[in-house]
Amino acid sequence: MSSDYPVKIVVTSPPHFDRVQLLLRIGIAMLLGWLGLTAGWLVCLLFGALPLIAAVAISSRRDAYLKEVAPPIWSVLDWLLRLSAYMLLLVDRFPADEARSMVTEIRYTGQPTVGSALARLITSIPSGVVLMLLWCISSVLWVVAALAILFGLSMPRSILAFQLGMLRWQARLVAYHASFVVEYPPWSFDTETPSGEALATAGGR
Repeated sequence: MSSDYPVKIVVTSPPHFDRVQLLLRIGIAMLLGWLGLTAGWLVCLLFGALPLIAAVAISSRRDAYLKEVAPPIWSVLDWLLRLSAYMLLLVDRFPADEARSMVTEIRYTGQPTVGSALARLITSIPSGVVLMLLWCISSVLWVVAALAILFGLSMPRSILAFQLGMLRWQARLVAYHASFVVEYPPWSFDTETPSGEALATAGGR
């Protein structure tokens, strides 16, 4: 089951989202687009770089990869996931060290080799294709959610649930792609949380 996957994310969404934060998101997206730093560019960079970084690190110090190399890389990826949660309208504050609206956990598994790390360039593709399709749906839901915020309405719980599933799929695929875990990302859309805190604070349905 996806709840047993070694990568876990719990998000606590606010009861209401701030219009100013919504405008800030739009401004960030426009600025990044003007600089050429689009989501597609970042995805392509991570897709090519993560397996290569893993392969190089494993080739020099295989036993140290998960203990010494993986944690600092995951710290960077964790921040990017927090940024993604912010842009997906799951949380309402820009990623910061003191923010605890999103909690991520990872349990490193397996014993990756150079071959298995490079193989991720191929084996990650099916899950990545599904993620791209989900992103299309997520973009439409984002517009609906943004309109709800602009009109002072509560965020629909169904949209929060979908965006949370998107974020988890993304996190699990990234962890697998970087050879942090040996388990393939589950083919399930996980919107559940152990204590329900991710959706319990949302006012809409």
